[in-house]
Amino acid sequence: MPSFDQYAMESDEPAWQVPATGAARFTWEYDDGRDRLLALYQKGKDKQWDGQKRIDWELEVDPCDPLGTPDEAMSLYGTRHWARMTEKDKGELRRHYASWQFSQFLHGEQGAMICAARIVESAPDLDAKFYSATQTMDEARHAEIYGRFLHEKIGMLYPINDSLKSLLGDTLRDSRWDMPYLGMQVLIEGLALAAFGMIRDTTDKPLPKQILAYVMQDEARHVAFGRMALRDYYRQLTDAELREREEFVVEGCHLMRDRLRGVEVLENFGIPKAEAEACSEQSEFLALFRRLLFSRIVPCVKDIGLWGARLQRAYVDMGVLEMGDSDLDLLMSQDEEIAERLDAERFAAEERERVAEVRDAIEAGRGTDG
Repeated sequence: MPSFDQYAMESDEPAWQVPATGAARFTWEYDDGRDRLLALYQKGKDKQWDGQKRIDWELEVDPCDPLGTPDEAMSLYGTRHWARMTEKDKGELRRHYASWQFSQFLHGEQGAMICAARIVESAPDLDAKFYSATQTMDEARHAEIYGRFLHEKIGMLYPINDSLKSLLGDTLRDSRWDMPYLGMQVLIEGLALAAFGMIRDTTDKPLPKQILAYVMQDEARHVAFGRMALRDYYRQLTDAELREREEFVVEGCHLMRDRLRGVEVLENFGIPKAEAEACSEQSEFLALFRRLLFSRIVPCVKDIGLWGARLQRAYVDMGVLEMGDSDLDLLMSQDEEIAERLDAERFAAEERERVAEVRDAIEAGRGTDG
């Protein structure tokens, strides 16, 4: 079924064109590179995987409760609208929320794929081009997986959120070669990692847990790449140039915070936009969710050297400044370990099933001999 037949609301346009800016850069130095980036490139090659095979697509998903979302996590919970809803209505609301959330993941992954390809084109150093080429493949795989989950398991998609679209557009229109790193690797990918992690760690549904764990294993490398490349480059910039990038981060963080309301979902249920925004703002769960989403962005921004007074004040206003002291390397290593542990558990279960099948076949053969 074509995607446009599954959208919960009309999309403004069938395709979005962003004019390309900036220069494509070639380098004739083929024998030099930063050891850390080349090691990350090797890891990117070693860690490639097939989403058709690694993920168990036979697992069943209830479209009306795809993530096991508790009532308290719904923005309408405790309102007069919730009190009037039937159990069927609540199931449909869960379906729409999961569709909206994973649709934004899907659109973001396509944006990440395009940004990674842009980095291949515009980065001045060959080691960065090498790694970005592996990341482009990673992002294509993620878009494929999220698209399949939405089409086959939920049966519904949502258009790209305006704030996410705005940040993607700002990132791609900027002619400076480092901006796809900053907009995508640090802001969009950092926020996505936090969102993925919160769902991964709370869902009791095995298929979305697999998808998120394996995607996060890749994303940990992508953020590490952005940190390495930008930290090296930003040491060379003037104070004025750093302030320009800090302004971009501040505006991007406001956009990303504001995109996480899911107001479009409530409007689809007949709730006026102003009231839908109020419900989302008053939800204690969503307030905590929005705050925790910056757990990966703030320490990364600090690590790459963007930590001026204006940026710190913005993080104070958002209530997330203390996250700058988080151990980002520890979070990334935990992402790797969770994916590997999930693989080990799945392979052990499959091995037990094979052993049981062999045992049953032997017993059946003995019975026949008797």
